[in-house]
Amino acid sequence: MTVRWTTAFLDFPAATFEAGCAFWRGVTGYGLSAPRGSSGEFATLEPPHGDAFIRVQRVQTDIAGCHVDLHVDDVEATARRASALGALTRKAEPNFVVMASPAGFPFCLVAAYPGRGFERPPPRGWPNGQCSLVDQICVDIAPVAFAEEARFWEALTRWERRPGSRPEFEYLVRPPEMPLRFLLQRLAGNDGRGICRAHLDLACDDMRAEQRRHEGLGAVVMAEPSWTTLSDPTGLLYCITRRHPATGVLGPPSPVA
Repeated sequence: MTVRWTTAFLDFPAATFEAGCAFWRGVTGYGLSAPRGSSGEFATLEPPHGDAFIRVQRVQTDIAGCHVDLHVDDVEATARRASALGALTRKAEPNFVVMASPAGFPFCLVAAYPGRGFERPPPRGWPNGQCSLVDQICVDIAPVAFAEEARFWEALTRWERRPGSRPEFEYLVRPPEMPLRFLLQRLAGNDGRGICRAHLDLACDDMRAEQRRHEGLGAVVMAEPSWTTLSDPTGLLYCITRRHPATGVLGPPSPVA
């Protein structure tokens, strides 16, 4: 099995779907495709250059969320392999399988177009001089489930797992053309349950300027350690990091505004 591409899905409740789409269009600078699906529940954020890797979905829940699609050569074989590694199948159709990881994080396996190459979109420049790019999905894992969940994603993707910049982080070494890096975060505390969720991270070469831009779009700052955690207008959490949007190298702290 080879992962050919990755797509992040932003799952918005019906009441906040339009607000979520508008906000993330502003964050990325991407266009929005025509709706599709039986109820018009899906759409794609379309970059001006490169291939799309962020999609939106109207969901029948009250809480916004995030999941990932893996585009693979053989969906059925990959689903069997994921099951052997501890994943559960929630829905199966030809060339499309909805699954949950051992810790309960939802993901989908979809068929990659045979023989097609993909192009990773470049960073986007902004009027205040900074560049940014959504380039990472962070899987947030309860300590009780971290070891099994980290092994699962390493084995499923066949991407090498390495220590991150802090003790609570590990990451998977993605192929250079892949749009999303997988960061695995061990959450603080332990309630004894194998909870697992995810959020998106943006890489940026001026974190403070990017933070102010997002606040102007309607985001609310939740925390500011060495990165900035924000909430979008739907309540979905995400982060702005100091990783350079072109190289992925962790940069120095931004000056305090």
